[in-house]
Amino acid sequence: MDGRMEESVFTYAAPRLKFGAGASVEIGFELRMLGARRVLIVTDAGVAATGHPARIAERLAAEGCEVAVFTGAHVEPTDDSMLTAVEWARDEGPFDAIVAVGGGSSIDTAKAVNLLTTNDGGLEDYLNKPVGAGRAPTRPLLPLVAVPTTTGTGSESTTICVLDVLALKVKTGISHAALRPTVAVVDPDLTMTQPPGVTAAAGLDILCHALESYTARPYTAYPRKRPEERVPYCGANPVADVFCEKAVGLLARSFRTAWRDGDDAAARSDMALAATLAGMGFGNAGVHVPHANAYPIAGLVRDFRPAGYPDGAPLVPHGMAVSLTAPAAFELTYSSNPARHDRLAALLGGPDVAAGPTGLADRVRELMADLEVPSRLGDVGYDTGDVEALVEGSLRQQRLLATAPLDVGADELRSVFRASL
Repeated sequence: MDGRMEESVFTYAAPRLKFGAGASVEIGFELRMLGARRVLIVTDAGVAATGHPARIAERLAAEGCEVAVFTGAHVEPTDDSMLTAVEWARDEGPFDAIVAVGGGSSIDTAKAVNLLTTNDGGLEDYLNKPVGAGRAPTRPLLPLVAVPTTTGTGSESTTICVLDVLALKVKTGISHAALRPTVAVVDPDLTMTQPPGVTAAAGLDILCHALESYTARPYTAYPRKRPEERVPYCGANPVADVFCEKAVGLLARSFRTAWRDGDDAAARSDMALAATLAGMGFGNAGVHVPHANAYPIAGLVRDFRPAGYPDGAPLVPHGMAVSLTAPAAFELTYSSNPARHDRLAALLGGPDVAAGPTGLADRVRELMADLEVPSRLGDVGYDTGDVEALVEGSLRQQRLLATAPLDVGADELRSVFRASL
């Protein structure tokens, strides 16, 4: 150690990436390279209905793999749904590798299955503090091949598994480098069945991943860490910046088109690439206030469920929950680095857009209006009486709030939630 107190090191990691139309045909090759012969496919019922998982399973079987398919991943996973998947995998296993086919819900479920079928302990042992014990895995996980069928979460790139803890009515997660997929196989052809409402919500998640990572606390602003203390969220850094800027540019070019015309192959490809690049950005730099706020927004919902999602319990999709307070959050963080916020506003809205404290926030609001999604907390059932509970829920997400570019406490969160009603 050289005696310096400020951080001077950032880290970067990503899965091996295979991207492009038809890439999913090559999953069998990837598994052979990993030495896998007995494979678990994790997906959900909606994705299973598209036929994609069955076609992948048939192709793998034809190439000599023994395949078991779990179709019970829950849209917006819960602790209960993940534990059901884990028990199923334990009964059907052991496996040599896992293939996750679906959106972030399926990929995150596969991460939990991978962790809990290879390591001792229960789910609560690994959940992020203070909700769980924040324990790190001590044994190697199986190779995980992530095959996204939605364009949003970037879970194919990240170390993060997100879920709702039903008893606490809180959304939280597990974050550890061991959860990062081994290979991401991103085939835009698999996203063509994504309905407009899902395209909008998932795409807003991509947008906030990129915007939050680019405006995150810089890695040099943290106290210096020892090697064993380094975590995936290390703050804004030059490598993550490149991915985030490219992702925002792709969204500016193609998001509205993909929402209006789901059959536009070029727009779908742009969205798939943006999701993966933003995942590579935030999976290293980190996200902050909008994502911290999204957890209680999703966890405390009473009676809202958007069009385009299967019937079921009340639901605010993750990307929608993130976007609802994003404009107010970026107005809050503007003073931390005006140039970065102005840069994002120009990337999203063009070089002639107005700069200043509301520039980026206004570009996000305009996009939400064009996508015809809820733009205020009141649109999904919240009012002034819910603010304190929302603040309390957000304060539990200290891992995320620590990445904010300025200090954020109860007063700052309260102002953001009130401005978003």
